[in-house]
Amino acid sequence: MKDIGSLTLEELTAQFQNELGLPAFRAKQVYKWLADGAVDFSEMTNISKELRNNLSNIYYISVANIEKKLISVYDKTVKYLFSFSDGNMIESVVMNYHHGYTICLSTQVGCKMGCTFCATGQGGFVRNLTPSEMLAQIHRAQKDLGIRISNIVLMGMGEPLDNYDNVIRFLRLVSSEDNLNIGMRHISLSTCGLVDRIYDLEKENLQLTLSVSLHAPNDEIRSRTMPVNKRYPIDTLLSACRSYVNTTKRRISFEYAMISGVNDSDECARELAQRLKGMLCHVNLIPVNPVKNTGYKKSAQERQQAFIRILGKYGITATVRRTLGADINASCGQLRGAHNK
Repeated sequence: MKDIGSLTLEELTAQFQNELGLPAFRAKQVYKWLADGAVDFSEMTNISKELRNNLSNIYYISVANIEKKLISVYDKTVKYLFSFSDGNMIESVVMNYHHGYTICLSTQVGCKMGCTFCATGQGGFVRNLTPSEMLAQIHRAQKDLGIRISNIVLMGMGEPLDNYDNVIRFLRLVSSEDNLNIGMRHISLSTCGLVDRIYDLEKENLQLTLSVSLHAPNDEIRSRTMPVNKRYPIDTLLSACRSYVNTTKRRISFEYAMISGVNDSDECARELAQRLKGMLCHVNLIPVNPVKNTGYKKSAQERQQAFIRILGKYGITATVRRTLGADINASCGQLRGAHNK
């Protein structure tokens, strides 16, 4: 069966006309239902029952089923454990900011990258998500909460650039006027630093925000915490980042998990500032999440502020990311891991 939710309107129209002998307006009708979050062809009441039955024999609609839902008592952040038709599970998080609702999406079931501070990586890699499964996370959250998602961050389970083709198709679908129409400037994509794919993304020249998980000022520390650094050392990664900025004219956001006694010293701050000097960028300091079996502890607030001051002396802007959903372990990977156990 065909994955209808991963098709563009143009592709669906061509299939309807060339393979099913249907007029173009039928494709528009069906596509509108999909864009509005329909989970079954039986919902499409403005087309005949016969056609609905025919379509259900040719196409399937990806659905994200809610297995578990947690709501923070502090800030109303919502964390979902979603399952798909094959039984695999992923996590998504919906956060309420003053500018609207943001959803943190997963792009893979599990992850290959093996970052030592990440709960997702501890569970290994299972498979890539399809574009329709990424869209399904948005549709299910919107329907469940009765809201409209206005911003997307691809920072959930998985490495987005390791699922490159599906992620690029998702981005083009979700930003299309025929689909959810969420503009690229309202989308952030996070990567641990797959350099070859950063160059590929640069060629796409999308106006999204690229977030790079740096987490260390040098190769010695980064290789201990992020295995990807052995393949793409920091200098190689930052060269790709500078090229990306020069082409897209978009500021890069560098994610930096503050781990007490590992990467939060004054010397680390000075070394990081020297490496980033002159680049259009911003540093997001993230107090590391407490993940079992890592032994990592978040840096004290005084250490975080000292780090910011040092970066500022070199002209590098930095802020501490606001922590949302702390009481529900809103960082991805922990809910799925606990469920699997």
